[in-house]
Amino acid sequence: MTNQRLENIPGFSIDRVAAQAGDDPEVLRLENLDTDLRPPAVAIEATRAALDEDDANSYLPFTGTHDLCEIVAQHVSRQTNHPYTSDQTIITCGGTEGMFNALLATIDAGDEVIVTDPTYAGMIYRIRLAGGIPKLVPFVEKYGQWRLDVDELRECISLQTKAMFIMNPSMPSGAVLNQAEWETIAELCQQHNLWLIYNAAMERILFADRPYLHPASIDGMAERTITIGSVSKEYRMIGWRVGWVVGPQPIMNDIAKVSIYNVVTPAGISQGGAAAALQSPESDVAEAVAEWERRHDTVVKQLHDLPVIPAAGGWSLLINVKEMGHDSFTASQRLLEHGKVAATPMRDWGQVNSDQFVRFVFSNEPVERLSTLRDRVLQSL
Repeated sequence: MTNQRLENIPGFSIDRVAAQAGDDPEVLRLENLDTDLRPPAVAIEATRAALDEDDANSYLPFTGTHDLCEIVAQHVSRQTNHPYTSDQTIITCGGTEGMFNALLATIDAGDEVIVTDPTYAGMIYRIRLAGGIPKLVPFVEKYGQWRLDVDELRECISLQTKAMFIMNPSMPSGAVLNQAEWETIAELCQQHNLWLIYNAAMERILFADRPYLHPASIDGMAERTITIGSVSKEYRMIGWRVGWVVGPQPIMNDIAKVSIYNVVTPAGISQGGAAAALQSPESDVAEAVAEWERRHDTVVKQLHDLPVIPAAGGWSLLINVKEMGHDSFTASQRLLEHGKVAATPMRDWGQVNSDQFVRFVFSNEPVERLSTLRDRVLQSL
């Protein structure tokens, strides 16, 4: 008998594609959100040192070390131009735990949560696991870019809507919200008394010198914005599983309660490495972003006359395989069998934008290998 919470929750398909790809060195690995760029050296050194520290081998403190909480609070304060303290900061086992904790603390069964279409499937289905109902607002293509349908956003808000759950840059599309879109989101959150749960995992991975904007920096938004971040993407520290939640004090007390009864405590030996990464020079992230942008541009050049919308940031973009005569699962299988390209089908990652797309992750392969993508795609699709 299937648990009711799991009835409409599919698998990811990422692990299925990865298993089929196996260890074949000829396969272009575009299926999983990994990167081969090394973490900051200071983070590795600090993590090694933690192995011999007794305090790092403890359950306490449950919501993260004071040092890391203070460093994260300073980091988010710089991003937002709004002062946060360590008391408004909770360290989690990656950003994904933080997302679930924030949802459990802010919504009740039957509450609606707005997400973009498409968006990270882990966001859509965590809403369902928390008892909420995801309401999807589509990105649409305008002038070769993804843009949020703000008219649809206004229309979809109801008396049951409790929060907006936004990732920027968005994954899997690589869409980046502009100033006007953020201001519309802020206006609607304040007008309808909504929480904004902001997935900031990739917030500085922006291409073509696009400006950075944190929604909590918009007037009236600091008191209703819950920021979820991690060292996984920008600092290339996926295996460390260190994330954070930062927000207004009243809701942070509730999120702390959920955090303690969900996972109890973040990983002790990882927190020192995360602290070191967050204090590394700004050039560390900038150099990584420059390399990911080169890889992105290589993919776009390879697929220049195929139905691809370039990413404005992040680690991935989408190819419209429906325009090439396939659904996403068929295209994913053909890409692996005929072109040795591992890529994830986007069925279940949206409603309007879903089964017509396959995701290409460009963060985990060097430019030289990505330069073979065109021939691989053409012989597959």
